[in-house]
Amino acid sequence: MKENKYDDSRFFEKYSQMERSKKGLDGAGEWYALKRILPDLKGKRVLDLGCGYGWHCKYAAGQGAAFVLGTDISQKMLQTAAERNPDPKIEYRCAAMEDLEFDAGAFDVVLSSLAFHYVEDLEPLVRNIARWLVPGGELVFSVEHPVFTAYGTQDWYYGADGSILHFPVDNYYYEGKREAVFLGEQVTKYHRTLTTYLETLLNSGFLLQHVVEPQPPENMMDLPGMRDEMRRPMMLLVSAKKA
Repeated sequence: MKENKYDDSRFFEKYSQMERSKKGLDGAGEWYALKRILPDLKGKRVLDLGCGYGWHCKYAAGQGAAFVLGTDISQKMLQTAAERNPDPKIEYRCAAMEDLEFDAGAFDVVLSSLAFHYVEDLEPLVRNIARWLVPGGELVFSVEHPVFTAYGTQDWYYGADGSILHFPVDNYYYEGKREAVFLGEQVTKYHRTLTTYLETLLNSGFLLQHVVEPQPPENMMDLPGMRDEMRRPMMLLVSAKKA
């Protein structure tokens, strides 16, 4: 069964207290970099996979998209999205992205923010996305960086005094399930190498446009723990075009 941690009341409450949950795109450290690699959305049909609170859906609508469909497996996420980010051009639908079915060429742009690392088998999904896009259509997504997902715990190694020593990277080439700790709760994620992410796109008929490892923005450096984020990559951003 596909995991739906975000409908757990305890976990959802913790998630709602994050900066990105309270401030939207302005609270997402990677937004400054992701925004730069987004295509022109004016007049486009946009699909947002794992839309969460719908921040990217609202942005797409605000940029003149003709239609935006935001999908998520979590009812709680979608309820919040409908409340915080409504727009006549946005439709929200509850479904796991692996189960979605659309006609060929149904969309001009597909977005996904920090969701693909919850998908066990990425290749069928990417092939579906390629089919759903028109020729020349674009896929832009962010995931947790393979360096960040490799070991599994997603936490630092600490010294006896509690200071950060280093970030563990191990079992990098052993892809698959990882039991991570996120917001103090155990969450199942799936690790895959950088090669797998990029080759899956290339083998599915995409042309790479941008591959970005975003650094923390300067205006967030004073937030607790943010300067330590310069010690290892946490996120990976990719833009690709259907050939």
